Amino acid sequence: MRPRTRAAVLTTTALVLALSAAPLAAPAFAAPTTTAAHRTTARPTAGPDAEALRAALAGLPDADATAALVRVGGSDGAWRGSAGVHDLASGQAADPNALFRAGSTTKVVTAATVLRLAAQGRIDLDAPVQHYLPGLLTPAFEPVSVRQLLNHTSGIPSGDGWGDDFQDQYAHRFDTLTPAQVVASAVAKGPEFSPGDRQDYLNINYTILGMLIERVTGHAYADEATRLVLRPAGMHHTYFPGTDPRIRSPHNQGYQKVTRADGTTEFVDVTEWNQADRWAAGDMISTTADLERLVTALFSGRVVPEPQLQEMFTVPQVKEGTASYSAGLRRFEYEGTVYWTKSGARYGYSTAIAATRDLSRTLVYSVDSTDAKGEDANPVAQRIVLAALRQR
Repeated sequence: MRPRTRAAVLTTTALVLALSAAPLAAPAFAAPTTTAAHRTTARPTAGPDAEALRAALAGLPDADATAALVRVGGSDGAWRGSAGVHDLASGQAADPNALFRAGSTTKVVTAATVLRLAAQGRIDLDAPVQHYLPGLLTPAFEPVSVRQLLNHTSGIPSGDGWGDDFQDQYAHRFDTLTPAQVVASAVAKGPEFSPGDRQDYLNINYTILGMLIERVTGHAYADEATRLVLRPAGMHHTYFPGTDPRIRSPHNQGYQKVTRADGTTEFVDVTEWNQADRWAAGDMISTTADLERLVTALFSGRVVPEPQLQEMFTVPQVKEGTASYSAGLRRFEYEGTVYWTKSGARYGYSTAIAATRDLSRTLVYSVDSTDAKGEDANPVAQRIVLAALRQR
């Protein structure tokens, strides 16, 4: 089984697709709609297109999302906006400062933690992970360097989860699947390809990096990531919940759209969910303000020093296919401008960050998507990205 770990596809698809599809009809929510016009603020700058961003958030909640939080920043101006509802039952306006499940944007923090340890001389990026974690991989695996874990060229296959579809996973939402169990299921399958041959974006690489951090430091992954990355970046509202299924501070509810047997639609509350198996690959809870601080601090060199920081802006050469992922980020070119992006999705929540290397434009959004793990880009996220990165 190959669980859906490719959350970054959402950002790429949103950047590429034209807004040509007709919008889905909004469900008949009992709660009133709160639109972006009622909840957005903007600073008058020559940078972000405020009108386009307000239009991108208009009409929430709808069939695709119940809320959206957006921060556009950079040296050419800033814009902040929110829309939608805190929950469908009350119809209360969405909290613009809410916490949410950040999904695979966790990988940015994990990569930065590893690179800081490398800068301290505690990790050699060229050394095989077998050196640091002897016995983790079987003899069937060739030496896999730490750098190959960081840029998803390791050849280690995906680990097993609770099931292939929403219903399977929802039934186990309060159960714990440990990172060690996930890694063991992956290793049992044998290598997918020789290290460095191609790039395959998988959570397993960052789950193993979490184990590496713990082995090298002797401390819990969450403690080291907090000490080395969250605190230096000023991310004081971000944390790692572990096996706790709750979002502990103020948050907007997340929902999954489900089709009943009779063909009608139900919106299932998926806010509480034990995400322990995602761990260093996707277990973080954060805010849009904190993720903006992360991007700014990272790209400014305040968290990871040179030359290790360059790993985050270096896409590897591979023998088969093409590569677009670096250490923790993904390179994407849009309208002649290169952005470094990362997206993440957990049921109920879709998140993304994007920025130019010089920080002239940054974007962070959290969309309470009603099909966050779906194969297609969320239309609301799609509109946000295109409005935020539009050249004026």
